[in-house]
Amino acid sequence: MDFYKNIPEDLVNFVVVTLFSLLIGLEQRRRHMKDGVKEVFGTDRTFTLVGIFGFVLYKSSPGNFMLFGLGLVVLLVLLTVYYYHKIRINQQFGLTSAIVLFITYALALLIYTQPPWLFLLVVITVLILTEIKEPLKTLSKKFDSNEFITLAKFLTISGVVLPLLPDKIISTYIPVSPYKFWLAVVVVSAISYLSYLLQKFVFPKKGILLSGFLGGLYSSTATTFVLAKKSREQKALVREYAASITLATAMMFIRVFLLVLIFNQALAGKLLLPLSTLFILSIGITAFFQGFGKKSTATIDLPGNQRNPLEFKTALIFAVLFIGFGIATQYVLKYYGKSGLNLFALIVGVTDIDPFLLNLFQGKYEISTSVMARVTLIAITSNNVLKWAYAGFLGDKKLREYLLAWILIILAGVGFIVFWF
Repeated sequence: MDFYKNIPEDLVNFVVVTLFSLLIGLEQRRRHMKDGVKEVFGTDRTFTLVGIFGFVLYKSSPGNFMLFGLGLVVLLVLLTVYYYHKIRINQQFGLTSAIVLFITYALALLIYTQPPWLFLLVVITVLILTEIKEPLKTLSKKFDSNEFITLAKFLTISGVVLPLLPDKIISTYIPVSPYKFWLAVVVVSAISYLSYLLQKFVFPKKGILLSGFLGGLYSSTATTFVLAKKSREQKALVREYAASITLATAMMFIRVFLLVLIFNQALAGKLLLPLSTLFILSIGITAFFQGFGKKSTATIDLPGNQRNPLEFKTALIFAVLFIGFGIATQYVLKYYGKSGLNLFALIVGVTDIDPFLLNLFQGKYEISTSVMARVTLIAITSNNVLKWAYAGFLGDKKLREYLLAWILIILAGVGFIVFWF
């Protein structure tokens, strides 16, 4: 250890700058050879020398950037002449190599003025971005104008609107502040938006099982609806459809736990055991169905791939349900107490449970976390019964047998039993 302490810092930094400059230069050589480019400003040796050039000028006048800035001007002049030649002779307009060369020149400045992690992050980012030219081209072809508008919407609702809202309770009938209400909209939209992006850009052609995984993040009820109807068209693959529906339900348990973890950590502790138990059982049953069923390469379109989760209509419906459930929950608690809330949760399960649960997680209701945990499980179980009813009536007869015999009894029962005991 003493040996390393005695190594001069300048020597270490010089070696690091030289090696990383060489690495960037080697990457440039490999890329130009792959693209068949003949006229280049430089590759491995040039980039290494430019890195050393920046190091020498920076160390020649520590604390004074005059020499370093002069070197930057010289480099700029040389690159300008090269770029003019490149445009005039070869009709090529790319600036990537020139920008990478400027970054290589600045490595010495970075290593002395910034923390090591930032220096490494810059080098890693340069290497990755210069290597993913073709994947980025392929990805850009999948974008349309609506995707950038959608991203702008999400950034607006999360980064502009949310910080401006007051964090004071709206009224005694709606025990949630505008900030907490909008935070719920942002979180639910973020989860749905993630599923939407995965379906559209990462997995545009999904197999049956993957459809259950991605659809469960977006909406396990809508996913069950689509998969059940599809099972009638492919009777030989009913068992795989049963596995996919079960996996969608498993993802719903993850979704609910993420929501409660964000908004109510004390309640998350209460729900960790029952929700993880339900998730593990669901995954086990999914594996059982998938392991013995016929496999398919068929692709499926799910709701998350067909409509944008950040549409104004979607947000408006969520807002109305959120406020409506907030008023209804307060009313039920006031006049019917905890038993009335249990029954209300059972009824709510046949609708969209997210607005109700988020109200429960955030609202300042005069009930214990144990009561909230029980009510949450009742709503979840009621919603699962609804989904399995969809599957039973809309799906193939065999699908109904699989789901009712294996899932309804085990998961719906455990949803109550785990917490009652």
